[in-house]
Amino acid sequence: MARRLTFYIMIGLILGILAGAAIHFSYTGSVLTEPSSIPDDVKAALAEWGKYLGLVTDIFLRLIKMIIAPLIFATLVSGIVHMGDTAALGRVGAKTIGWFIGATIVSLTLGMILVNILQPGAGGGFELPPPDVTAGIAKPESDFFKIIAEMFPKSIIEGMANNTILQIVIFSVFFGVAMTAVGEKAEPIAKGIDSLVHVMLQVTDYVMRASPLAVFAAMTKVVAINGLGIIGTFIKFIGSFYLGLAILWIVLFIAAFLVVGPRAGTLFRYIREPILLAFSTASSEAAYPRTLEALDRFGVPPKIASFVLPLGYSFNLDGSMMYMTFATLFIAQLYGMHIPLEAQITMLLTLMLTSKGMAAVPRASLVVISAVMAQFHIPEAGLVLILAVDQFLDMGRSGTNVVGNAVAAVVVAKWESDLDAPEPPEIEPPHAPTSHAH
Repeated sequence: MARRLTFYIMIGLILGILAGAAIHFSYTGSVLTEPSSIPDDVKAALAEWGKYLGLVTDIFLRLIKMIIAPLIFATLVSGIVHMGDTAALGRVGAKTIGWFIGATIVSLTLGMILVNILQPGAGGGFELPPPDVTAGIAKPESDFFKIIAEMFPKSIIEGMANNTILQIVIFSVFFGVAMTAVGEKAEPIAKGIDSLVHVMLQVTDYVMRASPLAVFAAMTKVVAINGLGIIGTFIKFIGSFYLGLAILWIVLFIAAFLVVGPRAGTLFRYIREPILLAFSTASSEAAYPRTLEALDRFGVPPKIASFVLPLGYSFNLDGSMMYMTFATLFIAQLYGMHIPLEAQITMLLTLMLTSKGMAAVPRASLVVISAVMAQFHIPEAGLVLILAVDQFLDMGRSGTNVVGNAVAAVVVAKWESDLDAPEPPEIEPPHAPTSHAH
């Protein structure tokens, strides 16, 4: 099953596009319909299809979220206990945060440079909504002190219930360090947590068997509702953004090559399944368990991967970072606004600070963009246009987030001189016992 899962996900992706196009064609008579030209009754009928198809994907993502909290807790605590001392933890933490800051600056800067060179919003031919229209995006908390306070859990049960990754990480660090300090008395708990890691990874395998179906449903829904014509309308913007993501991938893999050496060239083979899963479902979270397993097979010790990845989901979403500068300046271009270079640099720094710790918010990128646009007096109405194709953009940035965090874990492991020998990219997991008739 493990060897075939990537193939099945790809098949689900292709079949989903075809099925979605067929549904859209049956209602509109074309797969290249302009969204604005679709009658309201047809939109309602397509939305009904989307409701049923969305249920399949929602169930799958709920099952993934069911895994996330206990998996992060178990792997992170186990990793800290196996590190053995707080000095090693501090050293790994400093290297991880240092890499994250560097990667964030590169992602934001690359987005800013490309949107200025390519000018995807200049003379775009879009029917612009009036500047006073609101996009219906919930505004984030603007109180800086409250934002910082919310990163820390007042209840780990609440943090786990809401899948607030940063809160789970902070509690797990305290718990793991405390277990290290207690020593022998904590050994029964350490053994129990090690067992929990293996159990949760096995639960992951069971859930992942449904991933091709979830991918099929997600792609069918997107294409059925929007058709393929919407891509043509925004082709310059979408094309420019995906070109930016491709360049960012190249930069990340070059950085990995410079640190790790030729072995970095094989990393893609190990993480292609989680990348494809994140891309298809437009959810970085969906790929977390598989990314953890893939890095383990690549040779990243669990004690490092289980520390770097959860932090990365709060502080190192490279695809989302690039999207923030790209989308913000694209909307400014649509409305013919000239933003001086110094203001763009200020915007970049603002995005870097306001984006941290917001990964748990749905469509976090759009929430942060909305807040920054208001600060620079860019009409929020431009987000209405972005929302039309955000699903297609979210797919790209989710896949890129997986790449960025995987590269970060590999680099930190190499810096720690702790990169193990690789295993085969795919390993068949153990199967649940079955009774056989005699």
